[in-house]
Amino acid sequence: MTTTTANIAVKPPLPLLEFIALMALLTSLVALSIDAMLPALNQIGDDLNSQSAQQTYLVISLFFGGMALGQIFFGPFSDARGRRLTILVGLIIFIIGTFVCYFAQSIEVLLLGRLIQAFGVSGPRIASMAVIRDQYSGDAMARVMSFITVIFILVPMVAPLVGQAVMQHFHWRQIFTVFWIVALISGAWFFIRQPETLIRVNRKKFAWHHFFRSCLWLLKQRQVMGYSIAMGFIFGAFLAYLSGSQTIFQEIYDTGEWFPLVFATLAFSIGLASLFNGIMVMRWGMHSICDRALFFSMVYGIGLTVITLYYDGVPPLWLFISTMFFGFFFIGMLFGNLNALAMLPVGHMAGLGAAFIGSFTSLIAVPIATTINLFLTNDLIPIAFGFLIFSVLSFFAVQYAKKVQE
Repeated sequence: MTTTTANIAVKPPLPLLEFIALMALLTSLVALSIDAMLPALNQIGDDLNSQSAQQTYLVISLFFGGMALGQIFFGPFSDARGRRLTILVGLIIFIIGTFVCYFAQSIEVLLLGRLIQAFGVSGPRIASMAVIRDQYSGDAMARVMSFITVIFILVPMVAPLVGQAVMQHFHWRQIFTVFWIVALISGAWFFIRQPETLIRVNRKKFAWHHFFRSCLWLLKQRQVMGYSIAMGFIFGAFLAYLSGSQTIFQEIYDTGEWFPLVFATLAFSIGLASLFNGIMVMRWGMHSICDRALFFSMVYGIGLTVITLYYDGVPPLWLFISTMFFGFFFIGMLFGNLNALAMLPVGHMAGLGAAFIGSFTSLIAVPIATTINLFLTNDLIPIAFGFLIFSVLSFFAVQYAKKVQE
């Protein structure tokens, strides 16, 4: 077998549309596991005797902490054992965590189950990113990622409605039943249709010294670190909104059953941005789009802060949603492009690279979100200042990353 032949998967690659749909479904497990829980947080806190609203917020924010640990494991595992086995192991762990959550009788056990869930779901997330990077790079990867995000973003739009519907007809525990059913369907589709994209000859046997040397190399890459830090800052502010969204819309604004629809409206803005990015990235390029999106993200942060302060912390709902819709459009463009830019130098270690970037981003974002949520009580000033401060810091992080190209 020649070298060229050795690097071709046994099965032909999937048609682009099917590939995008499959990768979107696998990665959507993350969004489903987060957003379907939002309508149930108050009930969970009451049923499991949560000590405070901040402890209940951990059902969301701690999930990303578990993902940070999972990605560190599954990144090297994916490069050593292949993408398909990584997804299989991850889905099994995810389903185990789902059952722990289902039978939890205390908030502490539920949080443990969420950690296990998050650790497991990191497998499909990392392996999916690596499969995409195995087959695409540069602007083409950004284009594919944007179209995947368009489908992926439908999950945050629909997931709260699913969670609310489950609670109306069943118990909140049945939300976890939905999780493992989706995991089984996505796993079956993947193993039936998607070929392995990392053949044995290209796999890297795991060794601790190689792992630490690779991490050290990544830490020295200005482009990887700059864009990862920028993504962590932006995501931290967004995660604070996400984990506190029930407080914002059901306690501060008292939207009641309209909460999932309001949440879906803002999620639609990110989906719209991803669609726009997928169309325009091949024409304008990632760097140009990133610069424009960062500028308008800072404009959004300033505008939201001014509006919030003017209305003593609680602007009219229509004005708050309109401003957030504007800001989330540009934040949505940043997510896919910042990740693709950070991944550019790591094609030779796509699994570990994706794991490192994902974990590093989460390790920045989770403490930011947790800190902002500590101050989220009866007004939106912490959310507004969060977007303002961290959009500005993201701008400087990107400038740091761009110096490598000068």
